[in-house]
Amino acid sequence: MTMMSIPKPDLALTPISHGGQAGRWRTEAMRSHKTARLIHISKGQGRITVAGLTNGYGPNNLIFLPPDTMYGIEVGQTVFAQMMTLPDASVWPAAPFHLRLIEVDPQKELITLFEAIEKEVQPSGDLRAAHCHLGLLNIFVERQLKRRDPATVDQRRNSAAGRLVAQFTTMIAKEFQSDRNIADYAAALNVTPTHLTRCCRQTCGRSALALLNDRIHFEACMMLRTTPIPVQDIAQTLGFRSPAYFTRSFQQKAGQTPSEFRRASGGIGRK
Repeated sequence: MTMMSIPKPDLALTPISHGGQAGRWRTEAMRSHKTARLIHISKGQGRITVAGLTNGYGPNNLIFLPPDTMYGIEVGQTVFAQMMTLPDASVWPAAPFHLRLIEVDPQKELITLFEAIEKEVQPSGDLRAAHCHLGLLNIFVERQLKRRDPATVDQRRNSAAGRLVAQFTTMIAKEFQSDRNIADYAAALNVTPTHLTRCCRQTCGRSALALLNDRIHFEACMMLRTTPIPVQDIAQTLGFRSPAYFTRSFQQKAGQTPSEFRRASGGIGRK
């Protein structure tokens, strides 16, 4: 009898919840992942920025994030959402999408698929079954995208500004640890810094510099919270000219120095 190979345990589900004022950076600050993600919102509403485009979200929304897609999501106290880590991005669309399920039957089907996957990724479940349900979820999404009313698709994504900002945010996702400034990014995109910032403000209400700084800030918070790396080394890793400049920049955004943030968040090496 030939045994079936068990898929690697790279399919995962994690809740997205309100983290209080001090924990807003965990969801709202720009970040990206090397693997594709799906966000399913079951309850609540707010705003989400994906690849430099800000939109509102509500219950029964499904948002897809391809690898290296920058995003940040506002999560209020009434929001219940889950993020699914997808093991294979090749079977999913190349671009982000935002599905708003209006009809009851698709809403129920999506919830059933998420619940089935959640059950099978538990220690008592079977990852083979989880991947089977994931295949059904992929088919469900394909069908919903085909049935989607073209009038509900955000045309800003296909505008010149939307395409430019999407390119810019992808570059940030891959290169934010370099010492590139906005002029460098604009030159790489063959536009002026002024035009780049104008487009960013059109699509998400933020400047190009704000998007870049937000991505760097998230990484700084993660490094302070989850590693014992000294502050001066974090500053160097993130492309700051000096630890003092990093401290001033971090404090301006977080209201705390890096060391104070590390202690308050229970970070490694805080003593």
